[in-house]
Amino acid sequence: MDGSPGASGGGHRRSGGQVALRVLFYLLVAAVVVFTVFPFVWAFVSSIKPDSELFTTPVRYWPDRVTLDNYRAVLEDGQFQTALLNSVIVAVSVTALSLAVGSLAAYSLGRFRFRGRSVVLYAVLAMTIFPQIAVLGALFEMVNFFKLYNQLPALILTYLIFTLPFTVWVLTGFLKAIPREVEEAAYVDGATPWQVFTKIMLPLSVPGMATTGILAFIAAWNEFLFALSFTQTPDKRTVTYAIQAFSTATSGLYEIPWGQTMAASIVVTVPLVVLTLVFQRRILAGLTAGAVKG
Repeated sequence: MDGSPGASGGGHRRSGGQVALRVLFYLLVAAVVVFTVFPFVWAFVSSIKPDSELFTTPVRYWPDRVTLDNYRAVLEDGQFQTALLNSVIVAVSVTALSLAVGSLAAYSLGRFRFRGRSVVLYAVLAMTIFPQIAVLGALFEMVNFFKLYNQLPALILTYLIFTLPFTVWVLTGFLKAIPREVEEAAYVDGATPWQVFTKIMLPLSVPGMATTGILAFIAAWNEFLFALSFTQTPDKRTVTYAIQAFSTATSGLYEIPWGQTMAASIVVTVPLVVLTLVFQRRILAGLTAGAVKG
């Protein structure tokens, strides 16, 4: 009898504390969502506003008149179309090379034992620590030495410096986790190392390759500093550089075409958003499995 009221009171306190924690949790989630999504929503709303409504006071979060003139101007711009094509070429090439070279390197690091293997693996990982600006000077000299300045191969090769180490690290974790009995059975059946790699290892590492491939594509598509540094003429620019150049070229002396700039940003961002939403489970599963298995 004496314990009942105390127990009841304790239960109410616990339930009240749980409700407070849950409310706090949802408030934090809402704050994070607003913080991350609002810039994209604002860019989209600005892209469908007429120029006369962009800087009205008080701020309007939805235009009185929706217009697609900004998108029409961007998509009809020949230089922007060329930049889109260049970005596709560069991003696809970087992704393909990252997976091709990275899978071979990961197979060597993950399946073969040799002196200094751990050193090599951590050296590969350390390459991702350096910021782009730290290696820009050396890369610029290398690009000039090989006569690649203002050429798309310059972007493809320099982007690999950051996409390839990540690919090798993740795929090494996947390949390490494959039971050696599978590999040994293939050798007993007369398979060559190349056959083991192409017919057994690669199919089993598809989740990791999908993850690293998507992330490599996104990194190459979004890159700006190297594109700004290693290209010059409009026919070699990628979309990130083209947006900045597009704003400068189409603006007046005291005016920047914010509506068209926002429309160009949306056009560039939407493919990545769709790609991420479609493959988000595979990306998370691949990163988690690679981290655990590695």
